[in-house]
Amino acid sequence: MPKKAKLAGKEEEAVPCKQAKVEAGSSPSTFNFANPSSLFESLISPIKTETFFKEFWEQKPLLIQRDDPILAAYYQSLFRLTDLKSLCNQGIYYGRDVNVCRCINGKKKVLNKDGKAHFLQLRKDFDQKRATIQFHQPQRFKDELWRIQEKLECYFGSLVGSNVYITPAGAQGLPPHYDDVEVFILQLEGEKHWRLYPPTVVLAREYSVEAETRIGKPTHEFTLKPGDLLYFPRGTIHQADTPPGLAHSTHVTISTYQNNSWGDFLLDTISGLVFDTLKEDVKLRTGIPRRLLMQVEPTTVATRRLSGFLRVLADRLEGTQELLSSDMKKDFVMHRLPPYHVEGTELLMPGICQDLTRSANKPSSCFFLS
Repeated sequence: MPKKAKLAGKEEEAVPCKQAKVEAGSSPSTFNFANPSSLFESLISPIKTETFFKEFWEQKPLLIQRDDPILAAYYQSLFRLTDLKSLCNQGIYYGRDVNVCRCINGKKKVLNKDGKAHFLQLRKDFDQKRATIQFHQPQRFKDELWRIQEKLECYFGSLVGSNVYITPAGAQGLPPHYDDVEVFILQLEGEKHWRLYPPTVVLAREYSVEAETRIGKPTHEFTLKPGDLLYFPRGTIHQADTPPGLAHSTHVTISTYQNNSWGDFLLDTISGLVFDTLKEDVKLRTGIPRRLLMQVEPTTVATRRLSGFLRVLADRLEGTQELLSSDMKKDFVMHRLPPYHVEGTELLMPGICQDLTRSANKPSSCFFLS
């Protein structure tokens, strides 16, 4: 699943910068970009935001199946298989921008070549080897995804990444696995058959492949069509395939909240709190017992002293007006998307957009996957 991170690569293969000029989309937006909250509300419509965070967020999957041709057309405009040809002409590279893979006997087989990716080779692997094409961080090239993800970063206050998966009929790209991110899946083209399983690690902090013999039978099984949306929490085991005899499937996975837990925040802020307390509390500046670091297990005295210092830090925290984040805030500020900007218009502040009219959604089917 997608991760918003610095991408490794050769110096001559620098990650393409986001283009400032916005190309006209083929379908009008059905999302409300007036502000971050309205964007998220329109993303999960007809579910109310309050209901989503009370009943689903970090708890259980949510499936929204829609019968809305206008919304389906908009989803399809976000990324298509045919977009790969023009993207290859711009210069994309295996590993950095695109992966080619198949799920064979429960394992992921990577079919990447070296260097620059060429459309004819991608299409050959797609048609002949039944391989899935995984495109990393498409918002670098697709302005409407940039627009959506920039608003979501403002809404969540967390980095938002994305991947596009294009899978031929009768094929599967990835084995059963779980991720360390909250996942929103938008079905763009064709159909995708999904199976979800209960987590072996609730709210997992890392990615892991799971053997099918271990996960048992799926708790939820369904097919996504263009315009449908699926959400599930990190740790949810899942696998997906394109049904045979149909056209290819394209979906975009939008993810957030990687390493964004209370535990991560505590690790991030505790060092600053200790450092400030060290300046004022001489007891914290006294040396540890001789040979403490040479002992296999800490002594009762050392454990008791540490417990006492933690209580001192807790008391200090209660009266602190400002929590110093050493890395999390810096990472968010440095790697978040720039404000969405149309050339020739005034540059807007992050999270603020021109008010666009949202088209009325047709009735949707919402499935609470408990």
